[in-house]
Amino acid sequence: MSILVTGATGQIGSELTLELRKRYGGDQVIAAGHRKPASSALASSGPFVSLDVANRDALVRVIRDHKIEAVYHLAAVLSATGEQSPQRAWEVNVNGLYNLLELAREGGIGQIFHPSSIAVFGPRTPRDHTPQDTVLSPTTMYGVTKVTGELLCDYYAHRYGLDIRGLRYPGIISSETPPGGGTTDYAVEMFYYAVEGKPYTCFVRDNTMLPMMYMPDCLQSAIDLMEASCARLRSRTYNITAMSFTAAELAAEIRKHVPGFRVEYAPDFRQAIADSWPRSIDDSAARSDWGWKPRYGLPEMTTEMLAALAQRHAAGCLYPAT
Repeated sequence: MSILVTGATGQIGSELTLELRKRYGGDQVIAAGHRKPASSALASSGPFVSLDVANRDALVRVIRDHKIEAVYHLAAVLSATGEQSPQRAWEVNVNGLYNLLELAREGGIGQIFHPSSIAVFGPRTPRDHTPQDTVLSPTTMYGVTKVTGELLCDYYAHRYGLDIRGLRYPGIISSETPPGGGTTDYAVEMFYYAVEGKPYTCFVRDNTMLPMMYMPDCLQSAIDLMEASCARLRSRTYNITAMSFTAAELAAEIRKHVPGFRVEYAPDFRQAIADSWPRSIDDSAARSDWGWKPRYGLPEMTTEMLAALAQRHAAGCLYPAT
């Protein structure tokens, strides 16, 4: 099976591409992005093509040239960046998805993974144990594009019988890729500053609680969902989470390993975005329908993150704290 990963140089895409290549073979997984891979492993493990998903003709060429049968569609402009450039967020997040769905409708693509986000929720959504089926009232362009994407996927699945699956991801924390312009980036940045022995200024309040997930669980959830039997799936896009914690709780957990790590709090425009999102998620539908179960909580993730970053820092290849 020939697989295309769009947004393959992003936070999730870069690691998901490598995981898919381990499972299906390097030549079978085509990485596509708008910039060259920063990772030598990504560049050397299989083919890479330059692609702007909003360019329909370019997308057509890639899919036809490589005889693509399945797509993990991760190309997106994230929440904080999207507020700086809402027009570009719509162009990439909505028009890019529409281009892909139209090509799938025309035939050849058997399966599409389209990640959504907790950004689809908003002030009118219950913030604690946010249910699978609830009010979607986003206050960011990123959230608007993700709701639009969910509706488009529902329409194309019901109207044309396409196999489209998605997850509403929480904040994703990774030791391999730097933050990419999301509102939950502070949860990644904190680790980098701690390993470098620098104080960190956090852009949300200390009591800001958001749902999070460690990257290995993120990758496993996408693959598990795509491999699940259609007969078991009662939803098109599933809530999913692994843990929830405040910014202060994360800092305290890091200090168990890095005594003296200092964090100050200076909320900026991203605080309003965080305040519109859930504090915790009900992902019981994913657990019952296709057996979702995270492996990492806050203590396990913190231990592994710091060990991985410390090793890279010692080797001189840690992305610098800025």
